Amino acid sequence: VWVFWATIVFVPLYYILPAPFGEGEGTVAQYEADVARHQAAQPTQVAATVTDEELHELSEDDEALADGKAVYAANCAACHRADGGGLIGPNLTDDAWIHGGVPVQVRHTIAVGVLEKGMPPWERILKPEQLNHVTAYVLSLKGTNPPNPKAPEGAPAAPASGT
Repeated sequence: VWVFWATIVFVPLYYILPAPFGEGEGTVAQYEADVARHQAAQPTQVAATVTDEELHELSEDDEALADGKAVYAANCAACHRADGGGLIGPNLTDDAWIHGGVPVQVRHTIAVGVLEKGMPPWERILKPEQLNHVTAYVLSLKGTNPPNPKAPEGAPAAPASGT
């Protein structure tokens, strides 16, 4: 019976203070140190900074466009149609843009999404390179004139610097 009572006293102390008693940092401090070591070993992904010129160059790169087209087909075509003509989402082939048509603005819209319209923030799902490629693909859709496009929405895009 005494062993039973001793374990009742011992277990909470052991749980709170790792053995040997009275030494060490404690469970919470050990956990925080482990988290800090893990974060140091696995640095978070820093958002890539990209310029209008780099996105325009990607829109002329066949490999980047092929990757962007695959990402677009898997994630964007359901709302913007496979040809970019617009369905639930806006037409991506005309000059009108709701959230800005400058390449970095287009990338920002894709990255952060438009939750009030049902577009998720793709930066949480796609890698920065995929975001750049799908942005380049969307830019390449401009002026393709698909059949039965959705009416233009938003303001005409300002010309990008360097183009």
